[in-house]
Amino acid sequence: MSIADNLTEVRGRISEAARRSGRSASDVTLVAVSKTFPADRVREAWDAGQRDFGENKVQEGLQKIADTTDIAIRWHLIGHLQSNKAKKAAGVFAWIQSVDSLDLLRRLDAAGQDAGKTLDILVQVDLAGEATKFGAPSDEAERIVRAALPMTGVRLAGLMLIPPWSEDPERTRPWFVRIREFRDRLLQEDVPPAALGQLSMGMSHDYEAAVEEGSTMVRVGTAIFGARRPPSTVSQ
Repeated sequence: MSIADNLTEVRGRISEAARRSGRSASDVTLVAVSKTFPADRVREAWDAGQRDFGENKVQEGLQKIADTTDIAIRWHLIGHLQSNKAKKAAGVFAWIQSVDSLDLLRRLDAAGQDAGKTLDILVQVDLAGEATKFGAPSDEAERIVRAALPMTGVRLAGLMLIPPWSEDPERTRPWFVRIREFRDRLLQEDVPPAALGQLSMGMSHDYEAAVEEGSTMVRVGTAIFGARRPPSTVSQ
């Protein structure tokens, strides 16, 4: 199947999952994860109507962004961001989905102010305490959320989750429920709804379950572009 065909299928599945949860497909943003794929594949997806794209590494994203300046893509950084690369990332990405420390938050806020722009950010929450994954534990995530509220160089828009891996979406579903409940608790405790309107959760193998549990952004790569190419040797 072509990228256009894959996009049609993914969008259809998102629409059905949204319907099952009593929502509209328009409530869910599809982020096409183009990591390891060249700019020409991004263009294929663009031609098929895709507008939001996600990259894991700053350096790979910078090159791809430079190669697609003629089309209006909304670029999301979805991978771990080192604090010393915050300024570089802030200059090119519209969304930073992986804010996981107060230090990174402050650097992004300063970078946004220096650039005269406001970055949309999500706080990446680690509910499972996995040593191999990034993300802030729930108590630290709450501190990041509250610290972000008065900032002007960033705009807090919600939370992001990468749950423990499982091929079975029913094994990841409880993690989607937990992050939604964490979000709801913060809302009940006075965090403004606009600051937590987005829940970025769900990937190629479990995005339907994520949408059923309230996801507003799904990060889908393999189901759109096919099997991953070997990891890039370029560091972040």
